[in-house]
Amino acid sequence: MPFPSSPRARSGPRRRSLLAVAPAALALTGCTGGDSGGPADEGSSAADRARARAARDSEGLLERYDAVIAARPGLAGRLRPLREEVVRHARAFGGGRKPSPSASPSASPSVTSSVTSSASPAPSATVPGNDKDALAGLAAAERELADRRAKALGGVPGELARLLASVAAAGAAHVYLLTEGDA
Repeated sequence: MPFPSSPRARSGPRRRSLLAVAPAALALTGCTGGDSGGPADEGSSAADRARARAARDSEGLLERYDAVIAARPGLAGRLRPLREEVVRHARAFGGGRKPSPSASPSASPSVTSSVTSSASPAPSATVPGNDKDALAGLAAAERELADRRAKALGGVPGELARLLASVAAAGAAHVYLLTEGDA
């Protein structure tokens, strides 16, 4: 005799499950900035451009987190773990390193300082006046970036595609935690 279905079926994953799965997924995919080991041709040039864009995107997202944390200090405890994940994502894509000697002096401040600082908001980042709207803005940025990364999977080689997929999944978990989480 089959058991009757539970009257209270959960919709979606539990927050605790997402917190446990996201870091494990990154660890399993080898979240590194290493190359794919493929031949060096124009495909690797496209991969290099995709990797650089992903690093810049993560650094831009990091600036948004820093702006929200600076403007809404009451959210700092909730946002710091997510921010640290974004720092790891930027580093995995090759960001967060000191610029090469050939880098132009007119470039923005060192990537290292923007990735490792605790709260240095971008001057152009505007933060809504209340916590709920600030979290919604971060969630929208995370969602847009995760969607863009998922769409880019088909045009990059295997190792980078796995990294993009893993970081996109972590971004989706961040969206959930920002919108549904009660922490």
